[in-house]
Amino acid sequence: MNPLPGPLPAEPFFLKTGLGERFCLFYPPAAGKCRGSLLYVHPFGDEMNKARRMVAHQARQFAALGFGVLQMDLLGCGDSSGEFGDASWEQWKEDLALGNKWLQERLGKPVNLWGLRLGALLALDYARSSTYKIDGIILWQPVLNGTSYLTQLLRLRVANDMLGDGKEKNGGTQAMREALKAGDTLEIAGYDIAPALALAIDSLDATSLLMTTCPIHWFEVVSAADRPMTPAGLRVVSAWEKQGVDLHTHIVPCLPFWATQEISECPELLSATSSIAADLSSISRMASHEL
Repeated sequence: MNPLPGPLPAEPFFLKTGLGERFCLFYPPAAGKCRGSLLYVHPFGDEMNKARRMVAHQARQFAALGFGVLQMDLLGCGDSSGEFGDASWEQWKEDLALGNKWLQERLGKPVNLWGLRLGALLALDYARSSTYKIDGIILWQPVLNGTSYLTQLLRLRVANDMLGDGKEKNGGTQAMREALKAGDTLEIAGYDIAPALALAIDSLDATSLLMTTCPIHWFEVVSAADRPMTPAGLRVVSAWEKQGVDLHTHIVPCLPFWATQEISECPELLSATSSIAADLSSISRMASHEL
């Protein structure tokens, strides 16, 4: 028996937009019939960099299984045009629309979204307004509440100030929120965050980001195999299921690779995610037939 063909090397390129270019990596499906496609939505700030190795491993596994995968650095992120301070939530959604269009034209298959952390919320929000059919959504450790997430970012700024000279330079998280509402840009952990972006994040709540037109696979990372999903996560799961979301939850024990001091990996998450490829493939076939 001949072995399955391996994936081709990733193709780097720049995708032109109305606001500069976006750096992309495309992982073509292994030789043979394409089973579907995925558009990856990266997390915020340094979490994006910490997760690159894991994302590359997973993209290669998807490609080996017959899926085309597009990774795009959004406006102001990674090797794309613009500064981080130029970024906005709406522009990021426009970037995803361009990536979706590119994948549709390249492979002729409806697209699955795959988001990590804040990128998971962005994927959900984009999917609700997408003019293209979304085949399915994969969530890796989604941020559940934008207000809590922004508070964590602001606390990081407070902590850095205290480490610097022992003083709170910006008056605490509430004062920084007021500064954002007044139109001030804040620097946090080396990233300039524009007020419009910060306030857009502040308004997000996973409970209200309902997607009932496609299946969702939620992968929750826990510290040990016997640990359940957090109460906050369970509340979102319950709310989604009551509203008819086709939700599949997967609990995976491993390190939070997006936040560890050293670059780390989680083979268990790779294996668990690759195991749903048959589900994604069958969805793509049905969607293509309908189209």
